[in-house]
Amino acid sequence: MSKLKNLIAGLAGAVALNILHETLKKQSNDVPRIDLLGEDAVQRTLSYFGGHIDDKETLYKATLAGDIVGNTIYYSLIGAGQAKYLWPKAIFVGLSAGIGAVNLPKPMGLDETPVTKTDEVKILTVGYYLFGALVTAAVVNLLKTSK
Repeated sequence: MSKLKNLIAGLAGAVALNILHETLKKQSNDVPRIDLLGEDAVQRTLSYFGGHIDDKETLYKATLAGDIVGNTIYYSLIGAGQAKYLWPKAIFVGLSAGIGAVNLPKPMGLDETPVTKTDEVKILTVGYYLFGALVTAAVVNLLKTSK
């Protein structure tokens, strides 16, 4: 499948992940706040280079844009290689991203609380990334069959 189609599928997965996150964060305080983790990462990266974003809305938009671009590229890997491994790859990629989101913030010097405050939040965090990966695989499959 073409790289462009893989990127389109990756974008679909990244957008689906963000829609799920944005919808559920408004419903409960007991869900992952991936946005807060991302904002922390953006601010720490900018501070390394001597920068900072003071405006909360600008920080939110920059984080969301970075999240969508990064996840699009990451999820686009699902479409590469042999089609018979599409679903196992999607599961691996999704679980890897989710487990990384739960386990890597602390060693990276980020506040892990938004994605680790309870076991339920940890499981949901992994589930969010798995969901994005499965949406990506579904779109890859759809694009592959609609040549």
